[in-house]
Amino acid sequence: MSSKPSHFFAYISRLRLIQRWGLMYNVHPENVQEHSVQVSFIAHMLAVIKNRIFGGEVDPARTALLAMYHDTSEVITGDLPTPIKYFSPQIKKAYKEIEQVANVRLFQFLPDELKGEFTSIFFSQEDDRDHWALVKAADKISAYLKCVEELKAGNQEFAKAGEVLHKTIEELSMPEVKYFMEVFLPSMELTLDELE
Repeated sequence: MSSKPSHFFAYISRLRLIQRWGLMYNVHPENVQEHSVQVSFIAHMLAVIKNRIFGGEVDPARTALLAMYHDTSEVITGDLPTPIKYFSPQIKKAYKEIEQVANVRLFQFLPDELKGEFTSIFFSQEDDRDHWALVKAADKISAYLKCVEELKAGNQEFAKAGEVLHKTIEELSMPEVKYFMEVFLPSMELTLDELE
């Protein structure tokens, strides 16, 4: 058993300090930690919908777990704004490599006796392909919900991003995503009094 101190949680706890949407004015700033929690909720729900309504066979708990850790590399890399991240194929490829290096670094902070539990979280496995598809969809939905929230607060800065994300989500052609958007999205556009 290890008695050596681990920096793993010291790094993970700093996710709350990494701000998202860095190039845009935000009425309500969002950090990576709160984003990751929302993505986990959405990904879990997508997995449940996929299984219960569309005959899927994914593990909702596994999906939520992967979602919870999906942006942990950003505690080292920071949140690179989407227009920069996808500016060119070369930048996209380089950033993926940087994310991988960051994941390796975080993984190395874990005590040796715990690494086995985290290997498949930090290093994608082929049998998690369906789970990761749901996490990626949940990530897009979360970003879209941020746009809805900002627009609802009168911040037009998020109008174009919202349009692009909505189109991207529609193009996923995933029935569980379509169901989520039809069933849960309308309430997200309401005020608290309207939810009564």
